[in-house]
Amino acid sequence: MADLTSAEARVLSAVDEAWAVARLRDLVALPSVGGTAAESEVQHRVGDWLEELGCAVDRWPIDLDAAATAPDAPGQEVVRTEAWGVVGTVPAAAEGLPALVFAGHTDVVPPGDRSLWPADPFDPRVAGGAVHGRGSCDMKAGVVAVLAALSAVRTAGVRLARPVAVHAVVGEEDGGLGAWATLRRGHGGELCVIPEPTAGAVVTANAGALTFRLEVTGHAAHAAHRDRGVSAVEKFTDVHAGLRTFEAERQAGADPRFGGAPYPYGISIGRVRAGDWASSVPDLLVAEGRYGVRLGEPVAEARTAFERRLAAICAADPWLAEHPVRLTWTGGAFASGSLPAGHPLLPAVQRAVADTGGGVPPERAIPAGSDLRLYAAAGVPTLHYGPGDLHLAHGPLERVPVDELVTAARAFALLTLRTCGVA
Repeated sequence: MADLTSAEARVLSAVDEAWAVARLRDLVALPSVGGTAAESEVQHRVGDWLEELGCAVDRWPIDLDAAATAPDAPGQEVVRTEAWGVVGTVPAAAEGLPALVFAGHTDVVPPGDRSLWPADPFDPRVAGGAVHGRGSCDMKAGVVAVLAALSAVRTAGVRLARPVAVHAVVGEEDGGLGAWATLRRGHGGELCVIPEPTAGAVVTANAGALTFRLEVTGHAAHAAHRDRGVSAVEKFTDVHAGLRTFEAERQAGADPRFGGAPYPYGISIGRVRAGDWASSVPDLLVAEGRYGVRLGEPVAEARTAFERRLAAICAADPWLAEHPVRLTWTGGAFASGSLPAGHPLLPAVQRAVADTGGGVPPERAIPAGSDLRLYAAAGVPTLHYGPGDLHLAHGPLERVPVDELVTAARAFALLTLRTCGVA
């Protein structure tokens, strides 16, 4: 442990593990899948807790019509009838722009096949030193770590010199609706930390991601005479092979911060459906997938590169040359994002973690899209640091170690005092 000021020592001592675990279990129990009523319910729960912590809270219904039509809107992959933004700001000796923002999403992805889970994904349990359940890692633990840090500051009786703000957002999993709406409303800050799960590292860059749909046309025929038809499934296998070659080419020269990840800019087909009768040659296949955007690559350029390669794949096949695959860009559009090189926020976070006894976290990049790019595009230097491991997110073994939750809360408490100052 480093030499700490008396205020820092008091705040670290005030971080309450039981408080944090209880609130994380409360959040995991809310099945806040994007587009469901619980996605709004969880926002109000966080808003209530922020009020209990003495924050000035702004809650507002997000304008979904604007989100569907604004040229800078990030896109959505689910249907919503309502969505809420929530921002809590800790009062400080001075008013004005928050010196520090913590931004975290409260929406989660669906649990998938529940038979693959060891228990109900929305019945949070503590076992093996970890909290288990959908959203525990991605990223309700990060949100709770921030709340635990602010609770410790309040319990220790420390008054900040400048404000710190918490942005609770929705829609991150399908594009970034909540962060976009929060920034559009005028909420900002000088610096931002997003407590996404980082497996003990500090993430200063993330690749982007685009979702797409491919429609492959075939020619129907009776299966007994399949030579009289053209199978859309078989034509898709050729298209997919061509995209795998394209994917391999795009990994060349990847940023070393990805740590040797094999597919920092991967192309993945997530859904395929074809045909309408088992004894017919399928005349249509629809595939939906995700396409990685390279660091610093404009989204428009990434799309153009994909479109040109798809056109070349079709041109090389006589059938597809006459019946080219139809491409549609759908859902969310994640640009890449990064913290400016040499920015002092990185060593500040590393020092805060180290001073809790957690060691100096390494710098990394991740191959996943996130809200980082929205804050960075708004001129707010931003990075990720938070409890949990992204490899466990979106799967049936999702969990977060309690000790990582506490370490993050303690690091966030130190970072808050050092960034905002003590009055």
